[in-house]
Formats: sequence, structure tokens, C-alpha cells
Amino acid sequence: MNELLTIKEASEWASSYIGKNVTPSNISYLIQYGRIRKIGKNGTTQISQVELANYYTKFLTSREDYFKDKLGEDLNWALSFEQYKEAETTKHVHRLHPYKGKFIPQLVEYFLDNHKDKFKTETYFNAGDIVLDPFSGSGTTMIQACELGIHAIGIDVSAFNSFIGNSKVAKYDIEDLKNEINRITKILENFVRNSNTIEFDKKLLQELNLFNTQHFPVPEYKYNMRKGEIDGKQYGEKKEKEFLPIYEKLVKLYNINLKQDNNETFLDKWYSQHIRNEIDFAFEEIKKIRNIATKNIVSLILSRTIRSCRATTHADLATLLEPVTTTYYCSKHGKICKPLFSIVKWWKTYSKDTVTRLQVFDKLRTDTFQFCITGDSRTIDIFKETKRNNADFSSLLEKQKIKGIFSSPPYVGLIDYHEQHA
Repeated sequence: MNELLTIKEASEWASSYIGKNVTPSNISYLIQYGRIRKIGKNGTTQISQVELANYYTKFLTSREDYFKDKLGEDLNWALSFEQYKEAETTKHVHRLHPYKGKFIPQLVEYFLDNHKDKFKTETYFNAGDIVLDPFSGSGTTMIQACELGIHAIGIDVSAFNSFIGNSKVAKYDIEDLKNEINRITKILENFVRNSNTIEFDKKLLQELNLFNTQHFPVPEYKYNMRKGEIDGKQYGEKKEKEFLPIYEKLVKLYNINLKQDNNETFLDKWYSQHIRNEIDFAFEEIKKIRNIATKNIVSLILSRTIRSCRATTHADLATLLEPVTTTYYCSKHGKICKPLFSIVKWWKTYSKDTVTRLQVFDKLRTDTFQFCITGDSRTIDIFKETKRNNADFSSLLEKQKIKGIFSSPPYVGLIDYHEQHA
């Protein structure tokens, strides 16, 4: 019998079925993105238990079978950490800034702390030891070492990577941080309040909502597309062209500058003139912050904001092909989407998120030393650089030396880290 389940019932059933916490939000996501069909009955959203079971059965078996087929049956699937949700693998400060190719904190925990797994008998590090990560990246090893009571030294050839890692493990005056965020937010909102971009964006969203509701109904469109009943690419391109005259009319009406006059630097090429003006304005305000730690973390918030406001499609956030200055069919969201014309929304979102993540980590961190040095790990003088940064840490290092190394080498030839943070 194909039983119909409410979203709450479906989350409970799925949690029991796969042995992993599945929230109502997870079920709603599956409906919204067309993984399972929405069935309406008396105003209540329901779904088919059979269809839900088919989805999770495929989800559970396909990845493990695929990798064991490629790598062999002796693959330790437990180290895939498949049971963790994305929110758990990007917990607290790990998600203060995007970074490609980083390993998840659960993997670091497994090897740094023998108490995390009852089947693991080898002890690699103990509380109070010093661990070295010569390819520190975004600082995952340092952060987890801090949680576990282990001292850590990171090294990275990229100054920006070191900046990310050190910002994550630094201690902050949260009240000072909140005050500076509030100050900058208020004057940034005043800066854009009289801008024609606000009214333009509002009108554009209204037109897009009307158009998308008519031509890309949620969740029916995505479900039908996944079932092969609609050719998303062909249909999307047709509707993209259909909406374009509406967009161009509004651009002309509100005198919107879609591009900057210069095209020499990354900031010139990948941002509209309106976005660039707001970036420069916020940056000048950050320069006024006196507390160095606060200035650093607010700078990281701005960097994260800038990254999300590039003139690119939602499906092309990582690779970057060509700047997008018009509305477009978005394969990720299954509707017509638009470029961004202001940083305010993302600035406010990331500011709030950053404060929350720092407060969560502050309750977990231990009173230990962590620091990332900028330089070439093959030749750098670790003792000299540590002494330059922190005399107490330097004394401990001279006494204890480094217990061992734990690292994830860079994906040479696969990821251009410098271009990622241009």
C-alpha cells in the first residue's frame, strides 16, 4: 500500500529508515527541488512513502557501491563520514568564508583524537601536543586542534589562506564586533537608500515573481523536468529570451550601470558599478576600525560578501566563465534569476552568521595556541616565525617540539587557489 505522509511524518519515517536525522526542512527541500512529488490533499502537503523510500534507497546505496567498485571492497566506508549533514561538516567557524577543496572537521577529529572512535586503538595526538599542518588552507586542522586541547601551527604559501585560518581561531570582543557591524550597516543602508538601484531591484523582483509563477510553478516544474517531461535547457532558454525585453526596459528606465568603465582588475570585471560603489564605501569604513582583531574579522565578512555578489550565475559560483549582466535561466533554481545590484542583503546575512558562529566556537575552544604562518613550508623557519608571533607559544615549541604532522596537500593542477581568492 502506498501510504501518504505529511512532511513531519515523512521526516520521522526517513530518519528511522536511514538511521540519520532527517528534518522536515530536508523533506521540504526534496519537494521544492523536484526529487519527490508534492501531493495536495485538503490543503495539506503530502508525499508518497513509496517514492520517498525509492529516493533514499538509491541515495544510500549508489555512492558506497560506486566508490567500492572503483577503489575495492576493502574501502573503509566509515571514513566517508556519509552520515553527517552539510551543516555538521561546516559547523561554527569552518564556514566563515568559502574555500574549495578543504577536508571536513570530522576527518581531522578522527585522526587527532583517539577518543572519537571506540574501534580506534592507535593514539596519534594527545591534549597539550603540538601538531603541524604545512598546507593549512582555510585552517581546519588548527580549529579542530583548538577544540581538542591541542596546540597547532599552520603554514600556507597564500597570505589570504593564512588570513582566513588566523581569523577563525582568533579571540574577539563580541560587543565591539557587533557595534562596528551595526555602525557600518547603518551608514551603508543610508548610502544606498536614495539610490535608483533599490527601486529598480524591487520592481525587477515583482516582474520576475509574476513571470516565474506563471512559467516555472514550484514544485511541479522541477519534478516534471527531472522526470524528463520537460527539456529544461530548451524551455529555459526560450523563457529567458521572453523575459529579457522586460529587464532591458527597466534598466533603461532606472538608468542602471551594468558594467564599470574599466575592465583591468578582478573587481573591475566581475562587479556592476553599483556593487563596486558599495564595496568601496564599506571598505573605507572598515579602515576606521581601531581594534585589529575586529577589523580583520569584519574584513573577512566583506570578502565573503563580495564573493557572493560577483556578476555570475548561481550555477557558476566556483568556476567563473564570463560576467553575467542580464536576467538568465538558472539551471540550479529552475527559473529566471537576476544579477545582484546591492551588497546590503548579503552583508547583513553574513554579519549575523559570523557573530553566531564565533559565539558557538567560543564555547568549544580550549586555552591553547594556534597560528598560521605565511610562507613556503619547505624552507620556512618555524621556530623563528613562531617566536615573532607569540613568545609564550615559542617557549612551548622549543620545549616540546612538534609531535607530528596532519595535513591535506593542495590539489595541484585541479584548483587554482590564487584565482579563487583574486
